[in-house]
Amino acid sequence: MYRVIITDTSCLILLEKIGELHLLQKLFGTVFITPEIAEEYGLLSLPSWIVVQEPADKRYQLLLEYIVDRGEASAIALATECNPSLLVVDDLKARRLAKKFGLVITGTFGIIIEAKANGFIPSVKLILKKIKQTNFRISEDLEKEILKKSGEL
Repeated sequence: MYRVIITDTSCLILLEKIGELHLLQKLFGTVFITPEIAEEYGLLSLPSWIVVQEPADKRYQLLLEYIVDRGEASAIALATECNPSLLVVDDLKARRLAKKFGLVITGTFGIIIEAKANGFIPSVKLILKKIKQTNFRISEDLEKEILKKSGEL
């Protein structure tokens, strides 16, 4: 099991848009974000189960910002300090970078699949339908892969 769960902004925003942010709490209890992610997320008050924590090594974060955006850099920096940790990040470039550092990663769709596996949602298809009603775009191939992994295809 992971000691620390750190999420980037995209997961928070998408789950909030579809009214499923609580899935993070159900799956993990406490979730950590950085001040940069809190700023990007933009809510004035975060749920009590989301804890804001800064990476100790800000210089490392600044170096990572040459490769990925501020929020992703801060999340990766924090995750490298908090092993064993799980990093929730959707951006492909950030995912590749995190993997190079040996971090365990998942994305928003991985969270949704895990929520179904744990009985917190009845159907991934229903969640995907809600996502399609937002401005978030998902390819047919990715949708099929998600449904296959969730046992719904």
